[in-house]
Amino acid sequence: MRSRREAIASMLLRLRAMGLSQRLMRAFEAVPRQNFVPVMYLDESYGRGQLPIECGQTMTGPDQVARTLQALNVLETHRVLEIGTGSGYQAALLGTLAAKVTSLERFRTLVDKARLRLSQLEIASVTVDLADGSDGLPSLVFDRIVVNCALAEPPTFLEQLVSGGILIAPIGPGDGQQMLRKFEKAGSRFEATDLFPVRMQPLLRGVSRAI
Repeated sequence: MRSRREAIASMLLRLRAMGLSQRLMRAFEAVPRQNFVPVMYLDESYGRGQLPIECGQTMTGPDQVARTLQALNVLETHRVLEIGTGSGYQAALLGTLAAKVTSLERFRTLVDKARLRLSQLEIASVTVDLADGSDGLPSLVFDRIVVNCALAEPPTFLEQLVSGGILIAPIGPGDGQQMLRKFEKAGSRFEATDLFPVRMQPLLRGVSRAI
């Protein structure tokens, strides 16, 4: 127990040194990361690196999540779309920051596990849906969109942002390094800013049939 407390404190010190906003720091303090990590990797819950999760997917390290959410600048009134739920950890953080979060995941196993974890933490502002997310959610618009899988080119669903909205996505090859890119919408125009290099799995079309 003591070692886990020390690991949590170490992670929070790292994040605080990154200059995170107070709201974002409070989110990281409120969401227990170990709740989203497979049992065999519990001792590594608060390290910097990625962790394997179910369905052959990976859980992004907390430092990268923090840098991404800092750039996303989520406000308490915002509607957020997340593409690629994974373990549900980032969705939980978003759920403490935004008014409404819709998270899309193509693996039913990950959807079920994320829903259970969010329910156990009583985070009711997040909805997790089974969908591939390659077209976003065409019937809706969002203040913020975050994509957790690599895209070969800027997404077609940029238009689902409101004016003043922000979309963050890794752009580049699915089998190599990508650049995490921030798109800001001003009227009908978009301004793109490169944030930092990442390695994330590619966005795949279609819902997984087996898992």
